[in-house]
Amino acid sequence: MEKEWYHKNYEIKEGLKPGSKHFQYFYVVSEKGATKCHYCVWITDDALSRFDPYQDFDSIISAHRESWNQWVMEKIDLGALESTVLKIDRDGESEIALADMPEHFVL
Repeated sequence: MEKEWYHKNYEIKEGLKPGSKHFQYFYVVSEKGATKCHYCVWITDDALSRFDPYQDFDSIISAHRESWNQWVMEKIDLGALESTVLKIDRDGESEIALADMPEHFVL
């Protein structure tokens, strides 16, 4: 994971899924060393150009990381510690339980 920070009593580690050719930015939320849940921002390939014309992952992260961090903090504040994906595709955004995602989408 690339970055680490804290919100309330939770440690959050974040970063791109290693080795992935698709945009999957993960947040691992832990408390006292025990993982509580995962959050992920998944931008589908057909929506990447909306974020950066060159589909540069680093540029996308730099421009949107703060709003995604805010999303994670809001989920924690609500006590919603279920692994969730914020899926962004050409039609918009939706939140999906990670357990309901296709098998190719694995941590």
